[in-house]
Order: sequence, then structure tokens, then C-alpha cells
Amino acid sequence: MKQFLRWIFILISALAGLLATGWAAGALYFDLPAPAPVRVAAAILWAVAVPSVLIYNRFQWRVLTAVALVFLLVLGWWLTLQPRLDRDWKPGLAVLPYAVWQNDDKVVVHNVRNFEYRTETDFTPRYETRTYQLSQLRGIDAFQTYWGSPAMAHPIMSFDFGPQGRLAFSIEARYEKGETYSPIGGIYRKYEIIALAADERDVVRLRTNIRSGEDAYLYRLNVVPETARMRFREYISTINELKDHPRWYNAITHNCTTTVRNQLDADARPPWDWRIVVTGYADEMLYESGSLDQSVPFAELKKRAHINARAIAAGNAPDFSEQIRTHLTPRPESSQK
Repeated sequence: MKQFLRWIFILISALAGLLATGWAAGALYFDLPAPAPVRVAAAILWAVAVPSVLIYNRFQWRVLTAVALVFLLVLGWWLTLQPRLDRDWKPGLAVLPYAVWQNDDKVVVHNVRNFEYRTETDFTPRYETRTYQLSQLRGIDAFQTYWGSPAMAHPIMSFDFGPQGRLAFSIEARYEKGETYSPIGGIYRKYEIIALAADERDVVRLRTNIRSGEDAYLYRLNVVPETARMRFREYISTINELKDHPRWYNAITHNCTTTVRNQLDADARPPWDWRIVVTGYADEMLYESGSLDQSVPFAELKKRAHINARAIAAGNAPDFSEQIRTHLTPRPESSQK
């Protein structure tokens, strides 16, 4: 029995050591403030040296303790890393939106992104100041965009203010110039998070008409105006907080969907669902909760929701938002009351 327990202990220790070694190697590679060759060398040295030392010394207590202490030093350093506002940001992510309430009903939103795109990298920057009244808010539409795996998607929420137009919010990783998204890097402290306020012809058309290989779906959420106003206030609170207090993006705990969920008061959050992280199935989760149209099966609803063809046909037309909604039943005028 003692021999069996000893082997169980060794197995658990080896597994924990393997996970810790892999995590620390990733932290050194993605987050060490050094040129790429140094980061690569540090990660490889750590990943090779730790198992070699442990195996060579047959997992002796003193060696295990020494390795654990070094790991704690790496972890301690990593936890001291702080998100920043002053990096050399990628164009399109450099300007943060913010809002000022004029009264309980009227809000002025600054730095609403509305770029004029020719290609993904060739565009005319344009930021606008827009005024909205909560009393005009009719409802919320949800976009879900895919760029590769059917398991992963990006949500965009759009608030319909009727004659005052629509305002879309997109919570994303904030890249520096030259950076691209890394799923593994996304679980470290590689990116800050940004909440964009944008015109749909910017943030949606960028994904349907400008970039290649992305598919967008548009759903109408079943929410009453009072709930829509609460959700809008939550987004406004988020953009105002991020303007002065940056936060890290994390692909699991603080991503484009979990951040939306975390905006809610704790007692108002829906039960945890694995599709909050595996975001490609978030629309199915919304359907099952009754937040989407229930008059047709989900497969048919999703087929109708695909908007790429309508978006391409609309081009950069002033009524882009109306043209991509031909599959949706118009909201009744009374819904804004």
C-alpha cells in the first residue's frame, strides 16, 4: 500500500509539475518584457531545464521545493503585470469611447467609431459624437460573427434608438501595432480589453464586406424596452470604466462574452453555461433560453439570420442597417414606450 501511495503521489506531482512548467513557459514567452529571441530562449530553457532537473534528481523533496519556489517567483512576477492605456495601439483600437449623461434620459457618446473602409488596412478614420435618449430605445439586436471554427464566434450588440439610429458595442482584445490574436496568448496577459462603440457600417460591414472568410448572423433579442435600457446603461458603464481603468483581456475569464455577462448584477446573471466560453454556440444558448424567436426551429432561424449576402448587396449604402434586416419583423412603434 505504501508503494502504491508513493506512486500515486509521484504521478500527481508529475502532472502538477508538467502543468506548472507549461504555464510558466507560456508566461515567459508571451509576457516577458523582452525582444522575441529572448522570450523564446527563456521559455525553451524553462521547459527543458525543469523536467530534466526533476528527472535527474528523481523528484527529491529538496529539488521539488526549489523548483516550486522558482515557479512561485515566476507567478509572482506575472501577477505584478499591470494593464496600460499608453501602448502603441493598432489603428482602430487606439481611441477609447466614453459617455456623459446629460440627465436620466439623455446621454452623449463620444468617439463612436465610423471608419470609411476600402480594405482592412486602408481606411479613413472617423470618430463621431452622438446623442441618444433612453426613451427612444426600442430594443436590442445581436450579431454573431465567425472567422474559422464553428465553435468560436464574436458577439456584437446593437441598440435600436429608432429615429436616432443604432449604436453597436463590440468588446474585443486590444492589440498593439504588429500584433495578431493568439488563442494561447489570450489566456496570458498579452492583450488589454476594449469596448468599442461603433456604427454598424463600421463594425459589422468590416466583418461581412471587408475582411474575407467571416460569416455574420443577426438575431433580434426578445427584450422589453426597460430591460434594453438596463443593458445599455451597463455598456455605458463599461466603456466609461475602461477609459480610465484598463483591464486585461483573458480568453476564458474576461473575453467578449464573459465580460458582457459580468456587466450584470450578480443576482441578474443567467446560470453558467459552457457556451458562454465556447462562443460559437451562444446563439443556440440564447434560443433555448427564449431570448430569440421561437416560432421556427433553431436551424431554420440560424439559416435566415445569415446576413453576408445582404450586407454585400447593401455595400456602403446609408440604409445598410435596414437592408441587412429584411429577414426580421419590424419592431412595432409601441415597443419604445
